[in-house]
Amino acid sequence: MKILLTGASGFIGSALSRFLTSQGHTVVPLQRVSAGGASVLASRPADKPRWDPAKNELNFGTERQFDAVIHLAGENIAQRWSPKVKDRIYQSRVHGTRVFSEHLTSLPNPPQTLLCASGTGFYGDRGDELLDEDSSPGQGFLAKVSQDWECAVAVASNAGIRVVNLRFGLVLDSKGGALARMLPAFRFGLGGRLGSGRQYWSWIALADVQSAVAQCLRDPTIRGPVNFVSPQPVTNAEFTKTLASVLHRPSIFPVPVFALKALFGEMAQEAMLISFRVIPKRLQESGFSFQFPELRPALESMLTR
Repeated sequence: MKILLTGASGFIGSALSRFLTSQGHTVVPLQRVSAGGASVLASRPADKPRWDPAKNELNFGTERQFDAVIHLAGENIAQRWSPKVKDRIYQSRVHGTRVFSEHLTSLPNPPQTLLCASGTGFYGDRGDELLDEDSSPGQGFLAKVSQDWECAVAVASNAGIRVVNLRFGLVLDSKGGALARMLPAFRFGLGGRLGSGRQYWSWIALADVQSAVAQCLRDPTIRGPVNFVSPQPVTNAEFTKTLASVLHRPSIFPVPVFALKALFGEMAQEAMLISFRVIPKRLQESGFSFQFPELRPALESMLTR
């Protein structure tokens, strides 16, 4: 396949680009233009696809026909949320995705498939309720962002493009993302649960993300929301205890809620203390086989490479 990829320089995008290329696909990264007008990847030739979300401009250059598109671009959630940051998060995902989808449908030969990132934040804070793709949406800022984000690709779906909403859980790899940020503290024996630790974390190994994306690309029956999580969500207390054990370190320094809120503000409550116990019903129904369904073997593989 010839695949257009946004967010190609990010944690998931860069790994996915390498993986899909190794599988024989041609991956074309979409070059994003910064707010100041300077290209983030200025060395790329001008005839390659370029996107300026702020100006609602997308130029496909000479690359005007793709079998599939994977849309991962969006403002980083892992930062302290000010009103301006929240607006950037919302606009980059919702407005940016809507404009991007409109441009795709205007191509002479639109792609057959669009895989668009979303998140398990869609479900909101649900305690120990078991959630799958048929569960109702939740409340909160991230829930609204995810819900509106998925609605933003309706223009593509209405145009006959097969749309898959990738509801990512916590994507784990030692070289990037949340796990990489946790490792220094845990390696020094300073890691511990966040708050009570009773909140569920729905996670997935990066290796399984790559394989699941490939499955969504090749299986024409997969459409709509798909939870990108392992079949075995764990509580934060289980997660941190397992991580410390794999590193042969203690896990005796819990981080109190007030400290998390003082450091990260609203983001702490919505992204770190929230509980969502999500399972991958659609992936399992499609016959997908997880390489790492359990947390300990996943962490052992990542941390002993």
